[in-house]
Amino acid sequence: MTARTIVITGASDGIGAAAAKVFSERGDTVVLVGRDPVKTERVARELDAPFHVADYGDLQQVRQLAKELYDYANIDVLANNAGGIMGERRVTVDGFEQTFQVNHLAGFLLTELLMPKLVSSQATVIQTSSVASRTFADFRIDDLQNERDYTPHKAYGNAKLANILFTRELQRRHGSEGVSAVAFHPGVVGTNFANEQGTFLRALYHTPVVKNLFTISPEKGAEPLVRLADGTPDVDWEPGGYYERKKPGKLAPAARDEALAARLWDESAAMVGLEH
Repeated sequence: MTARTIVITGASDGIGAAAAKVFSERGDTVVLVGRDPVKTERVARELDAPFHVADYGDLQQVRQLAKELYDYANIDVLANNAGGIMGERRVTVDGFEQTFQVNHLAGFLLTELLMPKLVSSQATVIQTSSVASRTFADFRIDDLQNERDYTPHKAYGNAKLANILFTRELQRRHGSEGVSAVAFHPGVVGTNFANEQGTFLRALYHTPVVKNLFTISPEKGAEPLVRLADGTPDVDWEPGGYYERKKPGKLAPAARDEALAARLWDESAAMVGLEH
């Protein structure tokens, strides 16, 4: 396989770091993006890879990240892997609910800012979503800021559903230009994910019995990301699709709503100041 340039966000630990190691060992140029400068640099040093630091809670940092990524000749794969579940409801410096911004809006902005580069590279865009998109979501397009009946796991489920809607609409809008989009659920991975105090998913992921018996390693969780990045669109996976355990995943009814996907795109573009 010809060496590629692969950008992975959320790459300072977990499945992002695990996938980066696989790609790096193959000879790909892996570009790491993380929020924590110390952790991100540590992984980058281990892999002898370039890295960039951006906090997705600040969209100005995302805009700066996009500028920096234009220095690479091409981007063959963009893995929008950054995200997480938060505790109590918070609003970012940009005025958006934190879970929505970190899991969806920042990745949306980065992808759109990079679109000319992605088109010229005929890139694959991979979105790390979750089964939470159908188990916890109560998605309301008129409440993207999760102002009504907020709970951490519902906000997270809504954001993961937004990831799938974004993937489907990205494929619809840019597939004819050579960009291929796909989303996946990595499994219940035993990492620092959901490590906020007082959240339902923290108990689910970090209770010793659950963690020891039902979670998988970051390396195992990274396998779908690697498989999708290595696969050929329209041959190994369906562009615009969502995958769980090597097969198309079950979608929440809202995830199939094309009008909702288009509306989310337009709302997201307006929020970050992009034309839609």
